[in-house]
Amino acid sequence: MKRPAAALASLTLSATVAAAPPPPADKGVAIMGGTILTAGEAGTIEKGTLLIRGGKIAAVGQDVQVAVGVPVIDATGRYLVPGIIDAHSHTAIEGGVNECTDSVTAQVRAADVVDHRDVDIYRQLAGGVTTINVLHGSCNTIGGQNAVLKLRWGQGPDGLVFKDAPRGIKFALGENVKRSNFRPGSPRYPATRMGVEVVIRQAFREAREYAREWEEHEKTVKAAGPRGVKPMAPRRDLQKEALREVLAGRMLVHAHCYRSDEILMLIRLAEELGFKIRTFQHVLEGYKVAGEIARHGAGASTFSDWWAYKMEAWDAIPYNAAVMQAKGVRVSLNSDSNELARRLYWEAAKAVKYGGVGEDEALKMITLHPAWQLGVEQRVGSLEVGKDADIAIFNTHPFAPDARVETTIVDGAILFDREKDLAGRARPPAETSGGAR
Repeated sequence: MKRPAAALASLTLSATVAAAPPPPADKGVAIMGGTILTAGEAGTIEKGTLLIRGGKIAAVGQDVQVAVGVPVIDATGRYLVPGIIDAHSHTAIEGGVNECTDSVTAQVRAADVVDHRDVDIYRQLAGGVTTINVLHGSCNTIGGQNAVLKLRWGQGPDGLVFKDAPRGIKFALGENVKRSNFRPGSPRYPATRMGVEVVIRQAFREAREYAREWEEHEKTVKAAGPRGVKPMAPRRDLQKEALREVLAGRMLVHAHCYRSDEILMLIRLAEELGFKIRTFQHVLEGYKVAGEIARHGAGASTFSDWWAYKMEAWDAIPYNAAVMQAKGVRVSLNSDSNELARRLYWEAAKAVKYGGVGEDEALKMITLHPAWQLGVEQRVGSLEVGKDADIAIFNTHPFAPDARVETTIVDGAILFDREKDLAGRARPPAETSGGAR
């Protein structure tokens, strides 16, 4: 018996609906009852609620309405802070951080050698860190390109990359570049601080000429039209292309430095050549020229109390971060160390102790300020509606001497849980090593 067309259509529709039911709505997760240190305009919220939906912060405050059925994390007695951001890291680089064969290696990229299996990623999650700026080493006047990573433990190398972060590049000044600490060895220009300045100027002059050649080529191609004879393109140079991006303002400069005279030199040189320094890294004598750094519009990413480990670090003081902050510089406190990265909240506490920096401003030195330095402040760095749900939950105030991270959340997913971690350590060896053989 032949069925009517309408009946067949009805059967087809019914089968389709049954085979592909609509996905359940994202109810999100509510973290309730804790003290929320937003690092944003709202400041501190006592006994607050933070609602996560779709990996983003959907609501935050004291009067957030939570629908029935939404999973709840009880944070009573706990402190919520934005995921900590390390503006100077070398975590997850496989095979070394330096390419010392030349003074200028702008063509190399840290993102090409990210090791997603590096256990320091997990260890830093245990310290509340959720974003890191993985920098090339300081062997070169102009080094390689950096990689901004989200610590999405368990994902592959591409999954770690912070997709919307602007590209950046490492510069370096001083002893590391002129090879003061690496002799005897293969000699390489520059060997003086004067030579460092000359290398930077010459590299950008060549990059500017390279950009001019390509611009003229593109004009010629456009004038020839679709049917015209296309001229041969200039030879592609990845090194000069990177510096061309710096001149265009599309690649951020992170400059390793120590001495105040060299900091001033690079500011003047950058302004002469037409680009900006985004951050001075280490910048241990930044307190001497803090006004000049602020006028240039650069940030400063420094150590709290590292000094005297080489001659150019001799004049460092523990008040450096506080002095620069008082002069209007966006200051961050970084690690440059896989170990120190797990305790950056105590590095921020030192700014309170030594420099009298307010607790809110000190918290920004490991959250909102480094987010700005990396160009991702619209996504991370504070607990505000619309930003990524990157959160560290502490057992007490993060500046307390007994502070520890209980839970770390990245993009709304719990990637570190202290209770589960401790329970996992008690498993039989056969279970933790992949099972009996």
